[in-house]
Amino acid sequence: MKRLLATMRCDVRLQLRNGFYWAVAFLLAAFAVVISQLPDFDWGPLLPALVLGNLVVATFMFMGGLVLLEKDEGTLEAQIVTPLGTGRYLTSKVVTLTALSIAENVAIVLLVYGFGFRALPLVLGIVLASAIYCLVGFVAVARYDSINEYLFPSMLYTVVFALPFLHYAGVWPSPLMYLHPLQAPLVILGGMVEPLAAWEWIYGVLYSVLWIALAFLWSRRTFQRFVVARAGAR
Repeated sequence: MKRLLATMRCDVRLQLRNGFYWAVAFLLAAFAVVISQLPDFDWGPLLPALVLGNLVVATFMFMGGLVLLEKDEGTLEAQIVTPLGTGRYLTSKVVTLTALSIAENVAIVLLVYGFGFRALPLVLGIVLASAIYCLVGFVAVARYDSINEYLFPSMLYTVVFALPFLHYAGVWPSPLMYLHPLQAPLVILGGMVEPLAAWEWIYGVLYSVLWIALAFLWSRRTFQRFVVARAGAR
């Protein structure tokens, strides 16, 4: 636990030093300005999709940025010979970026909806979605060494991430969408404005946890293949 906490402190310093928190603050300020200029509007039905879409930046994109920064500084490969371990490395990234995402998105919901939301589904949905985004974000970036190489593949991932929004908006309603990893967190996020049925809680939590476990295993294998193995080949 001490090693994990120390790693988390290092991650927070890295994020702060490279302006991640300032970027979030800027986005919040810009969002507040835009909202202030819009006419009165009931954001309730849109909030789950708004939060899920906004999470991409502070989780998936920020994970990519952090890994590329560590590769550029040579600190990622250096961690191979430390007792940190792949699991703690990934957990630290997930926890710190999730905490940032909670702060950002709770602020956004307060800006557009006030205090009339249910906190548990909001926070739980953010945690579940952020974990999936972060772990898949590591998988997406691990094989690349520069932003130019990573940019186009990252866009392909975001297209896949967007599929549940088509179902949510009624553009492409299909029961098959419930197989999508992000549909479960989206269902949980819906509970912030409308009560959830028992099956929605069960599906939303258990299916999200299943995908988090699979993504964690996938990201660990990716770490071994594209970080450890490459370092050993040099």
